[in-house]
Amino acid sequence: MKTSLVIFDLDGTLLDTIGDLAVACNAVLGVRGLPQHTYEEYCHFVGNGILRLVERALPEPLRTPETVAAVRADFVKYYTEHIDAHTRPYDGIPELIAELARRGVALAVASNKFQAGTEKLVGLFFPGVTFAAVLGQRPGVPLKPSPAVVEEILARTGTAREEVLYVGDSGVDIETAAAAGVRSAGVTWGFRDRAELIAAGARHLVDRPGELLELL
Repeated sequence: MKTSLVIFDLDGTLLDTIGDLAVACNAVLGVRGLPQHTYEEYCHFVGNGILRLVERALPEPLRTPETVAAVRADFVKYYTEHIDAHTRPYDGIPELIAELARRGVALAVASNKFQAGTEKLVGLFFPGVTFAAVLGQRPGVPLKPSPAVVEEILARTGTAREEVLYVGDSGVDIETAAAAGVRSAGVTWGFRDRAELIAAGARHLVDRPGELLELL
């Protein structure tokens, strides 16, 4: 089966971002004298956008729209300023991206991270790579698992659905691909476990980036 476009999730798929997400969220919680969370807890808080991350991190009585909005604003400011302190590509990802580009496969990123953060990270860690689209959370665009971001990438690139492989580390990613009618691969090196990927309907699981080349 020909694959002419690979769409990647960002956090937990291309980049290990959890350290910076955890530090940023704990920093804004700490300023308010609120309980902080562990690395493991943040692995389950992320994946549905910054708003949901903040909601999950806050004590339940404080999850009002006003408090969530205020904490989110502080988080985005802190995180944007410290976005690459601990973040790194997963082992094998730079080589995978380079090989896909060498083969002429188009590349795109579809993330639930806010747009400015998504663009900044891709620019920092993949500076010489041409992406057909780098899309994050933007006003008026539903978050994954809505297929909206994948549909936008397909429209921009003119790619047929059967020529697309969507790659992500969470159930949300697998559900996004299914909703968009494209093939998917769940990666096991990210923030979620194999059981979540299987429960979401993943047909392909990969343990190392290079294995994705076998699915093209």
